Amino acid sequence: MTVRLEPEHLVLQARDVRFDWADVPLHWIPGDPVATHLINVLHMLLPAGEEWFVRVFKEALPRIRDERLREDVLGFIGQEAVHASSHDGVLDHFQEQGLDVRPFLRQVEFVFEDLLGDRGATGDRARAWLVERISIIAAIEHFTGVLGDWILNADALDAAGADPTMLDLLRWHGAEEVEHRHVAHDLFMHLDGSYAARLRAMAQTITMLTLLWSRGHRFLMARDPLLNGRVRGGLHHLRRTGPAGLTPDRRMVGASIVRYLKRSYSPLGEGSTSQALAYLAASPAARAARR
Repeated sequence: MTVRLEPEHLVLQARDVRFDWADVPLHWIPGDPVATHLINVLHMLLPAGEEWFVRVFKEALPRIRDERLREDVLGFIGQEAVHASSHDGVLDHFQEQGLDVRPFLRQVEFVFEDLLGDRGATGDRARAWLVERISIIAAIEHFTGVLGDWILNADALDAAGADPTMLDLLRWHGAEEVEHRHVAHDLFMHLDGSYAARLRAMAQTITMLTLLWSRGHRFLMARDPLLNGRVRGGLHHLRRTGPAGLTPDRRMVGASIVRYLKRSYSPLGEGSTSQALAYLAASPAARAARR
């Protein structure tokens, strides 16, 4: 795998952004509610998931012995907190449009707060549970980095007339995922680095994300007030939307998993920091906030 030459010594920081959802339609990819909702599942997964990231990384801070890594983790925490609140705004917009996602959100919260939450352990058990959760976060962050790179280059969404505000949210978020794509992996390698643990975490992550994404899409398609249940959701739709460029392609995601499973894997081989920073400098929401 070729590791690109990238800017060095970046200081990760949360960016102030503002999004106005007032004019964003429910089907923000015109005429394609299936592809719209395949991406909309992200809005339901990310707030609870990224709040969980923040809690776990804060728990890890006292165990970090490298000052540069500590700075990166603090920057990661700040960015993830802003991501979670930004996607909450989309969920409020769904509610205003008659799409009540609260029942599914409760299921997502159960996964991250109960199944993957603090178990009250102490000593070696506490450390083992912390490292296991960080290994899962590192696997999830592999996918968010890959998806971030995809959305930055998803020209088919522009050609399809996708809503520019929604695209800006997704690309701003995706760009920051590319920017900090190495942090969770670096933290895991600093605290443990076991190849077996990395493989186990990827298997767990694939299972969890596949189930949540499939269930979430079926939920959105069934509850969409404009569809009245006429179209059944599910990941089988990726056979059309992926090759069309409207959603990530399964083969692209599968190839990224193969790369992750190599002992030589480096997150810096996924995406381009330079491209991410260029988008972050030009993002309409970030520029509006600076003004």
